[in-house]
Amino acid sequence: MNAMSLHLTHRPRRLRRTEAIRSFVRETRLTPDRLIYPMFVCEGEGIRREVGSMPGVYQLSVDEAVKETAAAKSDGVPGVLLFGLPASKDDAGSKASDSQAPVQSAVRAIKREVKDAVVFTDVCLCEYTSHGHCGLMHGSDILNDATVAELVKAALSHAEAGADFVAPSDMMDGRVGAIRTALDAAGHDQVGLMAYSAKYCSAFYGPFRDAADSAPQFGDRRSHQMDPANVEEALREVALDLAEGADIVMVKPALTYLDVISRVKREFNRPTAAYHVSGEYAMLKAAARNGWLDEERAMLETLTSIARAGADLIITYYAREAARAL
Repeated sequence: MNAMSLHLTHRPRRLRRTEAIRSFVRETRLTPDRLIYPMFVCEGEGIRREVGSMPGVYQLSVDEAVKETAAAKSDGVPGVLLFGLPASKDDAGSKASDSQAPVQSAVRAIKREVKDAVVFTDVCLCEYTSHGHCGLMHGSDILNDATVAELVKAALSHAEAGADFVAPSDMMDGRVGAIRTALDAAGHDQVGLMAYSAKYCSAFYGPFRDAADSAPQFGDRRSHQMDPANVEEALREVALDLAEGADIVMVKPALTYLDVISRVKREFNRPTAAYHVSGEYAMLKAAARNGWLDEERAMLETLTSIARAGADLIITYYAREAARAL
């Protein structure tokens, strides 16, 4: 029996026949220069402690952070995002603005030793407070304006150390404008500001809190992080941060908020970052270790989906692995 002869004007499969042809018509291109590599920097020397819930991610002393930045740069990853792990914490998170704290020390060392590395620094108090919350507390309430004053001090200390971008992640009202004003007044008008503009109160931050020892000792972060059900609110938050001087806006997490990334990029058409967070990373690692999926393919498919949604920059613990695969 002869096969039916079809007279088709359009055969989309013609553009899928070989990898070279597929590449010609590829709509979204994931490249290493879109990736930012987050790192956890602690005090001490020669320290490289793996985080149990995040295979392949380490708490690093400053000297090891320099080596890791250089290795990432060699892989093609141009930027790192630094989180600090102080040896001691207090209710006020005073180490956040200490010029000798891990982040500030790492910024100086990286800028001195790794040519052209772009250094972003997380600006928040949760890694520095003994209670694990993102700001100064009055009972169970976070004090917004008093916290903003402390965030300004921390951002200034990062800029003075040589950071290229400061990245406030606290979600306090008005902190972008306050930080921008302070940076400009101190002569740091060339330091960029990447705002965590739409940061949701997510279940996917658990492994990060292991890595940064920043889990809240009481309550949660619903008073300042966004309701996962809201999209229009995210657009309002982004608009406010842009009006206050943000150079880059961010949506966090990424995978469960691809629609938000898309809306933000379409609405504002400004540089947009997305954070592929610890829980999203850990899920892929766990599934791969159980043999349930091909890790490299799943990693690249995941990161491509974030880029396809509209992210210009992707913060991911997979940055080095993805860059090597690409």
